[in-house]
Amino acid sequence: MTTGVVRDDFAKHPHRRFNPLTGEWILVSPHRGERPWQGKVERVVTPPLAAYDPECYLCPGNRRAGGAVNPAYTETFVFDNDFSALLPETSPGSHEEGGLLIAEGEPGICRVMCFSPRHDLTMAEMEEEQILKVVNVWAEEYSSLSERPYVGYVQIFENKGELMGCSNPHPHCQIWAEKRVPVEVAKESARLRQHRETRGGCLLCEILRLELKAGERIVFENDGFVVLVPFWAVWPFEALVLPRRHVGGLPDLSGMERECLAEALRRITTRYDNLFESPFPYSAGVHQSPTDEVHPEWHLHMHFYPPLLRSASVKKFMVGYEMLANPQRDLTAEVSAARLREMSDVHYRRSARPQR
Repeated sequence: MTTGVVRDDFAKHPHRRFNPLTGEWILVSPHRGERPWQGKVERVVTPPLAAYDPECYLCPGNRRAGGAVNPAYTETFVFDNDFSALLPETSPGSHEEGGLLIAEGEPGICRVMCFSPRHDLTMAEMEEEQILKVVNVWAEEYSSLSERPYVGYVQIFENKGELMGCSNPHPHCQIWAEKRVPVEVAKESARLRQHRETRGGCLLCEILRLELKAGERIVFENDGFVVLVPFWAVWPFEALVLPRRHVGGLPDLSGMERECLAEALRRITTRYDNLFESPFPYSAGVHQSPTDEVHPEWHLHMHFYPPLLRSASVKKFMVGYEMLANPQRDLTAEVSAARLREMSDVHYRRSARPQR
């Protein structure tokens, strides 16, 4: 239902959009897209990497910072982080002062997963068969870690690029398993549960039906997955990757669906790189059912949060109003989706005539 606001006005005038996954609002200011940029412009230099780097602590056969030597792996490789942010032997005890200063021990484990032995690849340049092996290992790690008695949630995430705090360009992600459901996931879990209890059915299934009907924010779809820019997107080219079927986690995906996810991941990451003809930085993560109990309300999904706004040299950070008041963006979800759809599925490094 629309009351008082013409839908076309959303493309030209300030408005708020509601995020049903978190219950929060964002401010959208599309009219600011034409303002001149006199902020920091960085020189972008992306020298080619070698397939093997003798100084890389993630390459096969090399010694890691903690002293262990990597095996001569030929596909994926998973190991416990040598400098883990979580420790399994941590006591889950708590401390409080006056009911206000509260702390709790948080046992857990942090793992690192190399996508490929090739130092010079990213997911955007990997073959779908290679990405499928990554997806399968993600599912295996989620299942095995969730069996540990102290694990209540498993978070798989990737930081790509120095801008996102990635300390090594070798293609890899991290897998953190901890006792309690982390804050952002807890927000989504509460909203998914509330929707199921008050309206029945799945929140994300309903959102997917609405997005497929509208079509304007869809970037890519195949038989198993849909990639879209969410209506409430905050990051400039944010994307949501959703399975068509209601499944709670990666282990629940069929073989066909895993292949479809691998294709979706290749296509969205390739489009990101092609957007500015440079390796596109992002933080991405899989959100799936917590492992502390049965969660029928949960619908597997993956977030991509990239900071680039206008080009590879103009960044977008959460500052000022966004940090102190409310998330705000100038680029609408519809414009972002249209630009991503326009990108080729052939990576710019492989194309004789890259598309802009």
